[in-house]
Amino acid sequence: MNFDERVTSHDPLRAMLAAEGLGLTDVQIQASEIGMIACTYPACSTATDLGAGCVAAVLGRPRWPDADLRERAETEGHAAAALVAWRKSGNDMLQAMRGNFALVLIDTRQRCALLAIDRTGIERLCFARVGGALVFSTSARAVARHPLTAAAVNPQALYEYLYCHMVPSPDTAFSGVEKLLPAECATFTGSTPAKRSFYWQLAYDAGGGANDAMLRQRFLDLTEQAVARQYDARQPTGAFLSGGTDSSTVSGMLGKVAGVPAKTFSIGFEAEGFDELEYARLTARHFGTETNEYYVTADDLIEAMPLIAAAYDEPFGNASAAPTYFCAKMARERGIEVVLAGDGGDEFFGGNERYAKQGVFEHYHRVPLPLRRLLEPMVMNFPLGQSILPVRKAQSYVRQARIPLPDRMETYNFLHRNPLQEIFEPEFLVSVDTGRPLQLAREAYFRCASPEMVERMMHLDHKITLADNDLRKVTRMCEAAGVEVRFPLLDDDLVEFSGHLTPRQKVDKGRLRVLFKDALRGFLPDATITKSKHGFGLPFGIWLEDHAPLKALTDDAIDSLGRRGIVKPDYLALLRREHASGHASYYGVMIWVLVELELWLRANS
Repeated sequence: MNFDERVTSHDPLRAMLAAEGLGLTDVQIQASEIGMIACTYPACSTATDLGAGCVAAVLGRPRWPDADLRERAETEGHAAAALVAWRKSGNDMLQAMRGNFALVLIDTRQRCALLAIDRTGIERLCFARVGGALVFSTSARAVARHPLTAAAVNPQALYEYLYCHMVPSPDTAFSGVEKLLPAECATFTGSTPAKRSFYWQLAYDAGGGANDAMLRQRFLDLTEQAVARQYDARQPTGAFLSGGTDSSTVSGMLGKVAGVPAKTFSIGFEAEGFDELEYARLTARHFGTETNEYYVTADDLIEAMPLIAAAYDEPFGNASAAPTYFCAKMARERGIEVVLAGDGGDEFFGGNERYAKQGVFEHYHRVPLPLRRLLEPMVMNFPLGQSILPVRKAQSYVRQARIPLPDRMETYNFLHRNPLQEIFEPEFLVSVDTGRPLQLAREAYFRCASPEMVERMMHLDHKITLADNDLRKVTRMCEAAGVEVRFPLLDDDLVEFSGHLTPRQKVDKGRLRVLFKDALRGFLPDATITKSKHGFGLPFGIWLEDHAPLKALTDDAIDSLGRRGIVKPDYLALLRREHASGHASYYGVMIWVLVELELWLRANS
């Protein structure tokens, strides 16, 4: 056996582990693959136990609540602790791991291998089974390019990308290559197929006698603890600050933990309706942070768009990756090695607007079925209904309410605006399962341990929106900029605490993150708590109207994509016409997604 002891930015592609006697002809780990861009990634801890025939590799920053395992990790490394836990508990060892990690463990005596990632999906693991061989990596592209795999781009994944603007797990962009979901492990024995299972699920046990005041204080204590766990005084540390509740909370807590005002990094846009720097400045003044700001321009996108396509191992269409990159780059240029991000608060404490919106539609299902059967024909067939605003709104409400969750959340999907036959080339369309994205969403929605609608939606967002979109956006762009990112609001204790809250302590009568925000009153500025949710948008569609170099890059990519036999040129032309006809911001979203697909295909075909 041999293993490169450490993964560094100097050699991000090669950290390989070969095991014999497992019944697997070749087992390899490639711990990080970021393409040709510079990156920083946490060291990969490795350990072997020759007597027991075991070897382990652990990537990330795991935490060991067990005192003995914690001491072993501190003295010999996380992989050594993993081997001790494995010998004691087998697969149950995963119950003893917290924090963010990707784990590979091979036991040659038992002729098995175990792959696993952390509970919230901060880290990744991808794998492919080729005959008796197993190839695995943090990168789907690395697995696909391995000589044993040689996997081609999967048309099914391209459809899922255009539907979801990323490729949802367990699928990847490459045929035969899979990736793990949060809190999932895969066990391999001999040449049998992988046995996938979830080793942890958020429990929902609200109540327990704690009143709101106690819960609010517990939340504050856990949040401070979470930030403290991610802070290391030996590493220059800062925080992303958008001006929203999450990033403001993390920035304020960082200053409290460090004992000095935090260094914060914020992005602005010179475009009406997109710039939130005033909210970031409000938080910065409140906590006295050392502020750093950067205004992203249309010229910056000329650099960012091909960089994004090269950096991601799968096509990735979230345009806010661009400002994230420039924010992380600014932090690195200011000497920061670690940046704290606020992702995760929405998905575990009820912060997404759709949680409240979908609750309005759910009221419809509380109407007795006989009454609904009487009212629906009256509303939907009302004479001249389209010309009477209240009736038209009622018809729209009924049409949406009749669609069950989670499908209803996709009623505004771009691919539902036109018949698929008008969007895709016939040969491409017959080669894909167009129902696959909704199938994956339903699986995550109904696998939730809670029967409550809002908690099922949050579980879906945890497994797909957060893990495959938001975290990938931030981690990949921080790697590209050369800075490590950590997520305090995904601390395991804080996540488990969210399960002790009632649904109404998360979303109540249209109010989002009820207990979360109540707990922060007096800590955050009132204006930060009461501001409407904005997000980290990008005025790409607006800039595209009159920025010639950006338009030239876009037109070239769109024209090239139209020749690939995926999307019909007529549909691409329709999008450009709609964009030019006064809907620049709306149609700019899909144009960005299509441009990034073409740039990614150029880099990966």
